[in-house]
Amino acid sequence: MTEINRQWLINGNPAGRGVKITDFKRFDKKLVNLKKDELRIKVEHLEFTPSLKGQMENQLDYAAPTKQGQVMRGRGIGEVIESKDPKIKIGSKVKAYLGWQDFATLKSNQVQVVDNDKFLLAHLGPLGSSGMTAYFGFLKAGKPKDGNTVLISGAAGAVGTMVGQIAKIKGCYVVGTAGTEEKCDWLVNSANIDAAINYKTGNLTESISRNCPDGANIIFDNVGGEFLDSALDLKNLAIGARVVLCGAISRYETFPHPPGPTNYFNLILRRANMQGILSPDYASEFPQAVEDIKGWLDNGKFIYREDIQNGFKNIPSTFLRLFSGQNKGKQLIKL
Repeated sequence: MTEINRQWLINGNPAGRGVKITDFKRFDKKLVNLKKDELRIKVEHLEFTPSLKGQMENQLDYAAPTKQGQVMRGRGIGEVIESKDPKIKIGSKVKAYLGWQDFATLKSNQVQVVDNDKFLLAHLGPLGSSGMTAYFGFLKAGKPKDGNTVLISGAAGAVGTMVGQIAKIKGCYVVGTAGTEEKCDWLVNSANIDAAINYKTGNLTESISRNCPDGANIIFDNVGGEFLDSALDLKNLAIGARVVLCGAISRYETFPHPPGPTNYFNLILRRANMQGILSPDYASEFPQAVEDIKGWLDNGKFIYREDIQNGFKNIPSTFLRLFSGQNKGKQLIKL
């Protein structure tokens, strides 16, 4: 076995600006012998989420602080190639925060063993953090009712795609926004939502109004910024609406952060509720969510797509795809 572990280290803090390739530095480190209960894991696939940028900036208080010089964080799936824990066998597939590197050395209690079946990569998508965020954010905070109108920003992304399809399963009328005509076409023709808006063309407030003539009952926001202001326009907000705040990728490259939505007073006029969500709050209910989503996948009620790039050298550039809108579905890389 090779003794060298290629790694990408944090080399900059991108607060208030876009992430750059130079925010990461390549480093080769010699592997050391395992200790009791440790595992050596060959990293096979990594996932990417916009929140990794917030972790680099130490702006997310649910994640441990980072510092320059440490291996860049990243959740992934890999194969156990050495084990000092008899309960976990060599050849097992595991999911964990493996980091941007060829090999991860972790305690056995830091990993989750997953079945090497057709759902393997789905553990980084619909059965992983993206899926749990969509499932619990929409069902718990959105509180859908049959016939509700649902408006989703970033609807072609990993979370947005799932929210749209769960909403359809629950009998809702679904409108999504995306940044290209290709993504809009995919949402309507493949993901089977009812309407899609290219937010880069035309007046966004008026486009939402045309597609949600009675206002949105549920707004699931992954973007913030202009979208949130447009969604909270009085004519776009139904009485008793539920606004679910999942992400705000529009503010990731600005500092100081822009003011909050100018239309927030309309929440009062429409007796609406706005709630932020984090999926770990529902960790005790994850098994039920995984069972439900597997069922939807199996019976064809639910589809998802993965954007898989390749190669260790392309890890940083693959992360940057999230912020330029290049990714189509869940962004992954195969090492």
